[in-house]
Amino acid sequence: MKIQSENRCFEGTQGVYQHWSESCKCEMVFGLFMPSLAISEPVPLVWYLSGLTCTHENAMTKAGAQAAAEEFGVAIVFPDTSPRGNNLPDVEDYDLGQGAGFYLNATEEPWNKNFKMWDYITFDLTDTISKNFNVDMTRQSIMGHSMGGHGALTIGMGIQGRFKSISALSPICNPTGADWGRKQLSAYLGNDEQTWLEHDSSILMLNKGFNGNVLIDVGNKDQFIDLLKPETLANAMMKRRQSGEFRMQAGYDHSYFFVSTFIDDHIAFHANSLND
Repeated sequence: MKIQSENRCFEGTQGVYQHWSESCKCEMVFGLFMPSLAISEPVPLVWYLSGLTCTHENAMTKAGAQAAAEEFGVAIVFPDTSPRGNNLPDVEDYDLGQGAGFYLNATEEPWNKNFKMWDYITFDLTDTISKNFNVDMTRQSIMGHSMGGHGALTIGMGIQGRFKSISALSPICNPTGADWGRKQLSAYLGNDEQTWLEHDSSILMLNKGFNGNVLIDVGNKDQFIDLLKPETLANAMMKRRQSGEFRMQAGYDHSYFFVSTFIDDHIAFHANSLND
């Protein structure tokens, strides 16, 4: 692992690091905020998964999560959204390829050699953090925005017992039934729609649910709300009687202005589960 930068931030340290990913077969970059509490004891970890077109940097610089993370004594990791490199496959579309890994393991050419973001998050980056930072890996929670909200929900429900809580801001809720999803799932996983189901949070919620609390925030002025299909997840949570809360926030859109407004709520929500 290489240090790209480290900056003091709210008494903690906001770092940017580079490491080799065996799953993605390339160098990957991630951001990690470590609170000052980590100097004296291992701290719990919150994963923040970002949306389409984002790198590790967007949420790290725009979400404003560090103050609450320092207050509650939790680390936050900001992974990239895909493998990157001139020698890796890509297309001109903003919602496919580099910057749009969709947090799954691709099985279709040309993506299947590098686009293994599920394994990258759950194995490679997990191992790097565990080996290099004072983090208590028995206390993890996961959250995300947009495509990252999709990733947080599907990984969180897909690996039961690993995460204490899940939250999402404006998540893609029903990718098997929306253009933000069907395009990517068919490209990465092929045309057998049965293989898509484990990457649809509404279907996972109906079939499995989550053995912890879930918090969802969506702005009712979100310009992409018809692509997100939040009503499918809300209905699934009600049918499942899932422990948690689904909140429609009046007047808010899809932007980081929305994310930064509610990020403190989400960090506090996770801290409550992680420090219980």
